[in-house]
Amino acid sequence: MKSALPVLLFMMAICSLNGMAQSLQHTSLDDAKKAIAKANAVHFSLFAKNDGSILSLYTEDACLLMPGAPAFCGREGLSKFFDGVYAAGSRDGKIITLDVYGDGEEYVTEEGLTQVFDANGKMLGEGKYIVIWKKTKDGWKMFRDMFNSSQPK
Repeated sequence: MKSALPVLLFMMAICSLNGMAQSLQHTSLDDAKKAIAKANAVHFSLFAKNDGSILSLYTEDACLLMPGAPAFCGREGLSKFFDGVYAAGSRDGKIITLDVYGDGEEYVTEEGLTQVFDANGKMLGEGKYIVIWKKTKDGWKMFRDMFNSSQPK
């Protein structure tokens, strides 16, 4: 009868590698969550100042997808969107992340709630959002930003 030791050692190595992979995956997702929280913390402060560097939070090929409008894609499209929202009186907001899904390797999905306010702090609207984040050479950036209103029409 052959020794079961080589098989046992092989199985232990596979289990160990699986555990390491899960640990790395968890670390990657945690890193993504931290980067998302950091970006979300500055998003509306940049918007409130009408600071064009808000575009640096997005990938070069990002698209903003909102109901009842065409997609706003790329730097030019995003700039047009933010200029229009600013001109309409929006000045501040709140982003509330509910969860972040994914493995943290290349893409993750953020789900949350948002509120938008005017210069006097009056709420202009609130809604729900999904953002697909993409890991780039410069870190995690918004790739697709989709939202809709929770307000009755």
